[in-house]
Amino acid sequence: MKKVVTKSHSKITRWPILDRSDESAVIDVLRSGTISKGSIIQVLENEYKTFTGRKYALAHNNGTSGLLAAFFSLGLSPGDEVLVPTATFWASVLPLIWLGLVPVFCESEPETLGIDPQDMLKKITPKTKAVVIVHLWGLPCKVEEISYIARKHNLKIIEDASHAHGAEFNGKPCGAFGDVSVFSLQGDKLAPAGEGGVFITDDYEYYERATCLGDISRINELTTPQRRFAATGFGVKTRISSLAAALGVSQLKKLKKNNQLRNTNHQYLSHKLQALGFDCFIPSSNIQRVYFEFIIRYGDTEPDNFLQTLQQLGCHVTRPRYPLLHQQPFFTEGWYKEVGRYPKGCGDLDQIISGSFEKTITENNRLIKLPNFCGEDNGILDQYAEAFRLAIS
Repeated sequence: MKKVVTKSHSKITRWPILDRSDESAVIDVLRSGTISKGSIIQVLENEYKTFTGRKYALAHNNGTSGLLAAFFSLGLSPGDEVLVPTATFWASVLPLIWLGLVPVFCESEPETLGIDPQDMLKKITPKTKAVVIVHLWGLPCKVEEISYIARKHNLKIIEDASHAHGAEFNGKPCGAFGDVSVFSLQGDKLAPAGEGGVFITDDYEYYERATCLGDISRINELTTPQRRFAATGFGVKTRISSLAAALGVSQLKKLKKNNQLRNTNHQYLSHKLQALGFDCFIPSSNIQRVYFEFIIRYGDTEPDNFLQTLQQLGCHVTRPRYPLLHQQPFFTEGWYKEVGRYPKGCGDLDQIISGSFEKTITENNRLIKLPNFCGEDNGILDQYAEAFRLAIS
């Protein structure tokens, strides 16, 4: 089969996009001699407070650490249940297990691929204390419905906004919906720092608990009662490095421009593919999505043969990279109980976390991952559209 996509992917898919301003930001920190605990960390935190409209921010060495801090900050008790999606990256869920919390997997709904509010409702018990929401691939989940359910049942919301720098729902930025929220700044993310994460909240008590857990150097800045922990902290250090913070600040300044180019590219190709019958997750007008990854949905069947045809035509397409968590050996072989060391009285944990998740499995099997088109080259986008047209003909 003759290739249709003949243009090079190397330039348009290159990420992250780093330039002299990023180099200067990092070199300035190196030359300052303060490569740990520098003031640039507070600059990063202030930028994220402004970005999301939140009161408090604490930078971390990665998003996973930020999520651990988020779960810890809420003061939940071992054995408490937390509603979580099975279709997400492991870091959205596994840190809670280290705190003895019980993940209760939920289906994903097909419109946003986020946690399904209706399945949430079915799985709320007297032990349910919180819910994890994830804006998967940069598409805001059903935050309005989920927030209503959470308020009604007195559930805390942990918002994983790692894919969603710059996404909005009803004009409100992702990262502003959770009782606690977290961004990842890992190198693939939309505002990368190499490695990094930012915990944000409007609740000072949550901020204090997160600080005591992960940044002993900041405890003396807290209220007097917390300062008694200044010599020890709570046994974990998850502070971001000044070098990563500098890159994070520099990249956040470019987020709007970079997102605009990604969105323009992906929307251009999405409209062409939508005309061919593919679901490209184009949201309603009250939602501003971003593209951490470019995911589309194929027909009513699994796309393996179709993927092979596209690959022969020169397309760099695969299945999405996250397997469903409930199917992973960490859970199916019971390792989560070794890590969680759950107290007596939690019930049949295997029964609690189990489920068929047929809807999520079916929808997940229909997804196709395209490259992220981060640069300028409509020619390759047109070649992709033609390859998809030929593949379905």
